[in-house]
Amino acid sequence: MNVDPKPVLASRTEMSQLMLPQHANFAGVVYGGTILSIADGVAYVCAARHAGPNCVTASVDRVDFREPIKIGELVTFQASVNFVGKTSMEIGIKILAEDFKSGVKRHTNSCYFTMVLVDDQGNPQSVPPILPQTDEEKRRYENGKTRRKARSLFRSQL
Repeated sequence: MNVDPKPVLASRTEMSQLMLPQHANFAGVVYGGTILSIADGVAYVCAARHAGPNCVTASVDRVDFREPIKIGELVTFQASVNFVGKTSMEIGIKILAEDFKSGVKRHTNSCYFTMVLVDDQGNPQSVPPILPQTDEEKRRYENGKTRRKARSLFRSQL
């Protein structure tokens, strides 16, 4: 099956959520698990827009917690398909926290999810190629390719 490449813009996803007391510890700092759970859902939406609804999370390659997020901040998850293999996609997510009082936005987290397209029996399926067009998209594609090689090397050593 020959499928035309899809532009990165076609699957780009942005979601925002207000952080409430149930998302945080006693010090008012949002749990890392809360951020990862929301990011997983955002990664799914991005992957499903690119390849279709039967996408599953294969791995979370890397998560960088740069700064804490506090109750009352609006957290925005910006996701795009960085790289596509045969049956998998790397979804990069940039996470920003916005303080409503000051209007200051901070880059608090970054992470990379590997999502796989599967059929109804859970077997991996071919993913449409990605078409990076801007310099930034091409840079992310090359960086994604490098991370994929590193993940493959790591798995081969297990």
